[in-house]
Amino acid sequence: MAVWWGAPVEYVTALSRRERDGSLTTAEVSEHLARLLALSQVWYEIQPGRRIRIRAQRLLRVHPLRAADSLQLAAALAVAEGDPSSVGFVCFDAQLNRAASREGFAVLVS
Repeated sequence: MAVWWGAPVEYVTALSRRERDGSLTTAEVSEHLARLLALSQVWYEIQPGRRIRIRAQRLLRVHPLRAADSLQLAAALAVAEGDPSSVGFVCFDAQLNRAASREGFAVLVS
């Protein structure tokens, strides 16, 4: 499993927003954070760098993405090494999933 280095921050942002709006309890958020920590011990983390940044900038010109989403997709493209159809892409953002699909990824969550 490969994960963009910023994904954990985005995940905590989403959990915190749901905790504040009351759709998750503090205990539920703690459970999710514990799972995140466990997963982070076994995934390969894609670090930022020039290649990712250049790719993300191109993606912003091609797809209607936010900056963080373009970085996530650029990281996935780096993992795919020229063959996105060989890599599954998991995300819960419909707009990012559409862009990933257009880039050739097999989107595993709709």
